[in-house]
Amino acid sequence: MPKDTHIGASPKRREDLRFLTGRGRYSDDIAMHGQTAAVFARSEVAHGRIVSIDTSAAEAMEGVLAVFTGEDFVEVGGNPAGWLINSRDGSPMKEPKRPVLAHGKVRHVGDAYAAVIAETEAQAQAAVEAIEAEIEELPALVDMAAALSGDTYVHDEIETNQCFDWGWIEDNREATDAAIRGAHHVTTLELVNNRLVPNAMEPRCSLATYDPAQDAYTLHTTSQNPHLTRLLISAFVLGIPENKLTVIAPDVGGGFGSKIYHYGEEALVLAAAKRIGRPVKWTAGRTEAFLTDAHGRDHVTKIELALDEAGNFLAFRTETLANVGAYLSNFSTATPTFLHGTLMAGNYTVPNVYVNVKAVFTNTAPVDAYRGAGRPEATYSLERVIDKAARELGRDPIELRRQNFIKPDQYPFASAAGLEYDAGNYDALMDRMQVVADTAGFAARRAESEARGKLRGFGVNAYIEACGIAPSNLVGVLGSRVGLYDAATVRVNATGNISVMVGAHSHGQGHETAFPQVVSDMLGVDPASIDIVHGDTSKIPFGMGTYGSRSLAVCGSAVVRATDKIIAKAKKIAAHMLEAAEADITLEDGVFSVAGTDKSVSFGEVALKAYIPHNFPLEDIEPGLEETAFYDPANFTYPSGAYCCEVEVDPETGAVEVMSFAAVDDFGNVINPMIVEGQVHGGLAQGIGQALMENCAYDAEGQLLTASYMDYTMPRAHDLPMFTVDHSCGTPCTHNPLGVKGCGEAGAIGSPPTIVNAVLDALNSGGHQVAHIDMPLTPSKVWGAMQG
Repeated sequence: MPKDTHIGASPKRREDLRFLTGRGRYSDDIAMHGQTAAVFARSEVAHGRIVSIDTSAAEAMEGVLAVFTGEDFVEVGGNPAGWLINSRDGSPMKEPKRPVLAHGKVRHVGDAYAAVIAETEAQAQAAVEAIEAEIEELPALVDMAAALSGDTYVHDEIETNQCFDWGWIEDNREATDAAIRGAHHVTTLELVNNRLVPNAMEPRCSLATYDPAQDAYTLHTTSQNPHLTRLLISAFVLGIPENKLTVIAPDVGGGFGSKIYHYGEEALVLAAAKRIGRPVKWTAGRTEAFLTDAHGRDHVTKIELALDEAGNFLAFRTETLANVGAYLSNFSTATPTFLHGTLMAGNYTVPNVYVNVKAVFTNTAPVDAYRGAGRPEATYSLERVIDKAARELGRDPIELRRQNFIKPDQYPFASAAGLEYDAGNYDALMDRMQVVADTAGFAARRAESEARGKLRGFGVNAYIEACGIAPSNLVGVLGSRVGLYDAATVRVNATGNISVMVGAHSHGQGHETAFPQVVSDMLGVDPASIDIVHGDTSKIPFGMGTYGSRSLAVCGSAVVRATDKIIAKAKKIAAHMLEAAEADITLEDGVFSVAGTDKSVSFGEVALKAYIPHNFPLEDIEPGLEETAFYDPANFTYPSGAYCCEVEVDPETGAVEVMSFAAVDDFGNVINPMIVEGQVHGGLAQGIGQALMENCAYDAEGQLLTASYMDYTMPRAHDLPMFTVDHSCGTPCTHNPLGVKGCGEAGAIGSPPTIVNAVLDALNSGGHQVAHIDMPLTPSKVWGAMQG
């Protein structure tokens, strides 16, 4: 009989039962005996010198248990950046301390300089309002170019607002410059990748307890990466021994990157719990989240594309100012450099690429990885300048891309930006996209729109991304201060059910469904018998969390390796039970058999025998059935795709309506198609939000103008069409055991340039000569562009 396979099936997500029935358990749901509340005093100015902080009135108020200021943490460490980036001249980046609470200066609106612990949140809030802080306001630095040219500094001790001046690849610089000088045609585009607020459904929350009998701490927190949080607090911030700190991330209501990092509030509640001897909880309000969660994107870029007479790409050259905000967050230095610059060759055979990035401190909230993290910024620059070049040269934008695609027989392909792509077929993706989107019928649809007084446009893009950041030995040379492996433990219990402890953390990805599909496919057991354990550092092996679409490619590969070890040991036990040679034992559909005979035992019988080893040859077989594996990937994985959309623009108002969107992706092997489709849908919604409506804006004084949903526009269902999603053109990854590539960020990477290209096509088709509009393409911006 054929093997019963679970990989490639779409069982319903088992975790959704508790989420949809209100039975999820989030950090803020946890209430402990004697629990107290923390509230933070936050700066109302973007840049100021702290002259004095008087907490005496607050300390005397009803219910107040403790008041902290930055002075309480002067002697402890700072929260470090995860990557050390060197400038082009070889000098290391500037890395000013990021304190638990601000002392000396406040550096952005929302910067916390004090905290109150009280019996109730209302009492803590009232006490915060009684704190008298004298802050001498200083000029705010919001514009990056101005920050680089002036003599006012966000961090006075480094006497510059430039964190680093990075070049990639420096050896390519002269050849790239020469290619551009000698090119038949050069297209130049200056663009902004707008700043975004992550806006996860669940705001950040941290609850800390301290056990004096064990001198041990427990932190429940909204984290995508509990082991990294524990490591940072232990090694750099508070110095708590790692074996005395447990970090638990229970159900987490979305992250999109903003919950990878360690934040000062987590350290504060831990310190407070020890001081007062009671649990301490802090939960962010929504405006507090707008002010303090790490923001995303915020690049200003000039990109040049050089082409020869035939339209072959000769070179890409970019210069980018990347805003890192007031402090370096944990991944903020990697995002605009190695997660961005290394993708600046795209899907193309371009022989020359040079990328320059200047990271700039400003008096704004810290900027770090947000869904896609560097890859959307790279794709947007590339795919916008290619479209502009096609228009300048009178070329079809699809055919210009096809002409320059890497072809299937060129793999493995060493890109000019320093990566080695292992597999792909970009022509096949474009072919499929044209079929599912019915591009042949676009002319008729455009005519129908024009008959209704609307301008219809078609936009296209081809993207590639790098997922599953790897390998540790390479990223270590490039500046990473952590390894980028992951781990899994597979524990088969005596009754045959299985617990899989994983270093990855689920905050919407469906791990509790997808990981059991992998294990059940390997062992031939019912997925319902497999439980996934994650998020608790006291239970799981040390892993690097979930971000960068790494869960299956990295942690899933660790699960495969651990399960392989289980199978190898189980075969020893089965051979002993069946009195056969181990080499003759086969496993299929949960049954161990002796090849060529009818002798067999079930997986459950072997599991029970593992824990009742009455007659084991102990020199060959240890009791128990539990294995751990670590997996350090050999290379990135490289998902890719071809996207297109059609929009209508109202020439009277500038309003844009997305009429259709087709996303054809190569994710390699797909474990659960339904989960993949959902991930793409979510990414498309976020990317369309960035393209058309989302924008985090500060005024010249550093005040956040978009600090609530009244001012920051999020996409609603009626803003989006029904998506056509296709992943039938997969080319398996060649270097991980599952052949998977990652799907979580693709939609957010591919959709912004697709939308912008479509809007510009609509305007130009209507006789408006518009070369570029910066995101978001609001009605007022589009209408203004049409007016000339």
